Amino acid sequence: MAGMNAKRIEILGVPVDCVTMQDAVATAEQMIAGERPAGYIMAVNPEKVVSASSDPAILGQLRSAALLIPDGIGIVIAARLFGLAHLSRVPGAELMPRLCEMAARRGYPVFLYGAKPEIIQEAASALQRDFSGLRIAGTQHGYVTAEEMSALVERINASGAKLLFVALGSPRQENWMARHFSQLTTICVCQGVGGTFDVLSGRIARAPRFFQILGLEWFYRFIKQPTRLPREINRFRFGFRVLRRWLAALFTRLRVTNTK
Repeated sequence: MAGMNAKRIEILGVPVDCVTMQDAVATAEQMIAGERPAGYIMAVNPEKVVSASSDPAILGQLRSAALLIPDGIGIVIAARLFGLAHLSRVPGAELMPRLCEMAARRGYPVFLYGAKPEIIQEAASALQRDFSGLRIAGTQHGYVTAEEMSALVERINASGAKLLFVALGSPRQENWMARHFSQLTTICVCQGVGGTFDVLSGRIARAPRFFQILGLEWFYRFIKQPTRLPREINRFRFGFRVLRRWLAALFTRLRVTNTK
């Protein structure tokens, strides 16, 4: 069970942990301190729920994660509609800096893997600028062949890093973590961070605060990148499935009430 006294619920058959940002950081600290088993952190969003519903491998990866953060606003709304939990978003793009701040404060070295060569270096520089004393034990861009993977795993282990951030995009990063985490001997916390290195590098800007507050960060990204349309289609599929289930539950309650 992830989180501090947190429960794990399911949205359309896909698990997610009822944690706040503070809970997520505290859980990572416990994992590094050996108070909880080491593991990887995955973000749960509407697109991933739709993918997992038709792909047992993705669902298995999610179920084996040490922590499943409610990354998407759709997950938060669905949990509330179904009466499962009063969730708040824990965006992966915000969790990573919080973990780096904790790592800098505690002296835990981190390793960065993914993105283009110039982007990962810019992201590393930005993190060290923002978090004084942060020890970046190593970096590796995302263009690693299958033949080079064992050498990368060895280099991560040799670095002594306690936290590993993987930015390969979904589902590549989830596949990588599920396949290789057991081979990482020093890593206690591994987080899939998607395009966060691009944001840290300054190459891509996050949505304005207005969009973030309203839960419309996905809409802003779609406007800026229309090529995201296939992903957004899954978002609408998720919304339709949530609404259909909620209406079915509502009609059931109404029928029960009318028969009394």
